[in-house]
Amino acid sequence: MSSEAKAVVEVTAKDLQGEGVVFCPNPKMTLWSGHPRVFIDVATTGEGKCPYCGTVYRLKAGEKLHAH
Repeated sequence: MSSEAKAVVEVTAKDLQGEGVVFCPNPKMTLWSGHPRVFIDVATTGEGKCPYCGTVYRLKAGEKLHAH
């Protein structure tokens, strides 16, 4: 794990929107630290990084994604 990442957020299959993405900033982030909403693909490789704040979203170990 890189020390450059500000935070790592573990997500479950239930947290994913649409085609296996999450959005950042996420609802738990403080309002003052907001940036434009971006959608981050975590289904393809199991994790993705926000280009704005560096938060890494990682699929929780053992989570299974269901094909649509």
